[in-house]
Amino acid sequence: MAIPVPRAPPPNPHHNHLLHRPPTLTPLLRLRLSVRRLRHASAAAVTATATSAVAPDDISQLNHRLRALVRRRDAASAASSASSPIDPAQAEAYLHMIREQQRLGLRQLRRDAADPKEDTEGGSDGEVEEEGGGRRKGMAAGSSLGHRVDPRELEPGEYVVHKKVGVGKFACISGEDGEDYVFIQYADGMAKLAVDQAARMLYRYNLPHEKKKPRNLSKLNDPSTWEKRRLKGKLAVQKMVVNLMELYLQRMRQRRPPYRKPVAMDQFAAEFPYEPTPDQNQAFVDIENDLTERETPMDRLICGDVGFGKTEVAMRAIFIVVSAGYQAMVLAPTVILANQHYDVMSERFSNYPDIKVAIFSGAQSKEEKDELITQIKNGHLQIIVGTHALLTERMGYNNLGLLVVDEEQKFGVQQKEKIASYKASIDVLTLSATPIPRTLYLALTGFRDASLMSTPPPERVAVKTYVSAFSRERALSAIKLELKRGGQVFYVVPRIKAIDDVLQFLKDSLPDVPMAVAHGKKVSKNIQLAMEKFSCGDIKILVCTHIIESGIDIPNANTMIVQYAELFGLAQLYQLRGRVGRSGREGFTYLFYTDKSLLSRIAMDRLGAIEEHSDLGQGFHVAEKDMGIRGFGSMFGEQQSGDVSNVGIDLFFDMLFDSLSKVDQFCLNPVPYKDVQLDINISPHLSSEYISYLENPVELLNEAAKAAEKDILTLMQFTEDLRRRYGKEPRDMELLLKKLYVRWMAGDLGISRIYPSGKMIIMKTNMNKKVFRLMAEAMASETHRNSLSFTGKEIKAELLVNLPDTLLLNWLFHCLADCYAVMPALVKY
Repeated sequence: MAIPVPRAPPPNPHHNHLLHRPPTLTPLLRLRLSVRRLRHASAAAVTATATSAVAPDDISQLNHRLRALVRRRDAASAASSASSPIDPAQAEAYLHMIREQQRLGLRQLRRDAADPKEDTEGGSDGEVEEEGGGRRKGMAAGSSLGHRVDPRELEPGEYVVHKKVGVGKFACISGEDGEDYVFIQYADGMAKLAVDQAARMLYRYNLPHEKKKPRNLSKLNDPSTWEKRRLKGKLAVQKMVVNLMELYLQRMRQRRPPYRKPVAMDQFAAEFPYEPTPDQNQAFVDIENDLTERETPMDRLICGDVGFGKTEVAMRAIFIVVSAGYQAMVLAPTVILANQHYDVMSERFSNYPDIKVAIFSGAQSKEEKDELITQIKNGHLQIIVGTHALLTERMGYNNLGLLVVDEEQKFGVQQKEKIASYKASIDVLTLSATPIPRTLYLALTGFRDASLMSTPPPERVAVKTYVSAFSRERALSAIKLELKRGGQVFYVVPRIKAIDDVLQFLKDSLPDVPMAVAHGKKVSKNIQLAMEKFSCGDIKILVCTHIIESGIDIPNANTMIVQYAELFGLAQLYQLRGRVGRSGREGFTYLFYTDKSLLSRIAMDRLGAIEEHSDLGQGFHVAEKDMGIRGFGSMFGEQQSGDVSNVGIDLFFDMLFDSLSKVDQFCLNPVPYKDVQLDINISPHLSSEYISYLENPVELLNEAAKAAEKDILTLMQFTEDLRRRYGKEPRDMELLLKKLYVRWMAGDLGISRIYPSGKMIIMKTNMNKKVFRLMAEAMASETHRNSLSFTGKEIKAELLVNLPDTLLLNWLFHCLADCYAVMPALVKY
């Protein structure tokens, strides 16, 4: 008997857009094979024939989109696959805790912003909501929760974003009829707004010191294009927040036995040579509780000012974990900082011979690395300090229990993804020397555990800061003063190409003073050698870039010269200044700019802020000031630049704060596949040709049902395997597969029943109205979006005509696939 072999269909000019009709199987002319001959043919040849015959279609396109979604969640899914599912009651309790903590925090913030004595009881339910695009109810206009810009602070030519109109260019403020108006240039005309209205609706597009241009200006007469861009930004924000939320809901599934408190813990604590600050003591309690009382892995952020003792907090956590027989990895973004941690930890753990510390970095030879990797895998090393080299595939651990990450925001995207993969299974402690604004801290409350350290150690002396135009005489005078008292000097420039000129100037002026150079493009071994000589006092002046801003602790280096200070960010200047004055000796920082007449207003604000906040413990005030200058800054370590460019930096982070405050309103409770009822009368009959072509049709159909019952990924895999073996399926088989996909997508979207009623399709759902609205906004098809409405617990789709069941199924497939695009922006449990 001749066996039909699948082939690609010819183009069909009468193709119905509501239903893609796949080709029916027809015999290939001049090619007839017996069943026996075909089944014994080379598997590779059959696969090649089938693959070449499959044209892109609805199911393959949906599979491609679902694959992308699955890949993004792969790490979390893999980590949680062996755990018990999240208990909805537990998740609800967690969401309630977030709501309460944020409500209390926002109430406190509102009181601080308005009047410390203001009674804030009552009306708390409205504190988080934002009414009609205006500021949050009850918030003072000047509160740091608002990210809108005062139009009087704008400079002509600066790009701005109007929440309802889009991106424009600020032209000027001009008076008309006794009232000031803001004029904004758009692509098709000039807009005029009253100053008060502009203050409520305008945001900056860029960070003020950035000159990045938007792709194009918005049009006053085309609000729909801007609305699409705004929606894209909103969805990106929602996805970021949901990623945070899901990470912590997934962590609730993880279990590890609590660590025992080490017998020698009190002895180890007593060996700390300084008196801990109150904030340090609280951080010690926090991490001890995380490790010894909780059954879920720790993921704590230690956020504090430079030199305020974060490393000691990390070493207490390391001691607990290592004493229990586990290994600890300490990850630093630069070789300099890794060496610093290695030196400090080697000394701190020197009284414990069973705890061995090693460093692993790019500065070592291949033989040294191979030897260290072997020792790490065999469990002979307990504490491993290093750079991103520790994240390579070659690295393996014997029993890794704790990861300490210093300055995570300075790692690359791939390295951050690798770090994130560790968070699902082991304890993680993150150190950040960049203080975060209190608004961000409050917004993140409940999303991650954080210990804030803002109290300076008693021995620290405030660093004196001087800001002025560059003068060779003044720079040399400052250097000579430091050398005269036996100290050392950092001389910092923003760019590598400026180092040679500075070095020549210093050598000409101070020929007998030993100097060295350090920057990011120098070979690691050379940097290490230079830093060792500087640390030992053999080098008196270190000419460098901002590579030394993190973690460098040279007690004898107490003067810093920063040339071209206007080119540094506020946080960078603050970090750099923290490198001096770390002993009991007074430190000095000289910030030299090129020419005051050339300074932008933003640069003057930055330099003024760093000069103003020179007292100890001012890091959080600097962070607030930095947030005011830069909008909301890069809160999560890296900006989502593609998403930010859609709406501008300030509106993006306004959306982010709002979404953090409302994350509990975007939760979805999926319905199990077996409980989804699809009342569409479709019982397609496979043709005898196709049945005879299949090896075991009954078993194959059973496999399809079992795959659908398991999960969407298994159903996708089944479909792709089917096509690899037999080519593109005929129409009846495609309808069977689509029915399975529709039930799965419906269940994931919280839809329990679908049935037609005349020209209406009714979908019973447990989703709330906000989830439906977000889902509808995210739909690519305007036809689908306009047909849907939400009443009670039903989604209703109104069609123009009564469709036969096969076309109805096809419409549902496309509509639910469109709805499914919103899934990454919803929390599922």
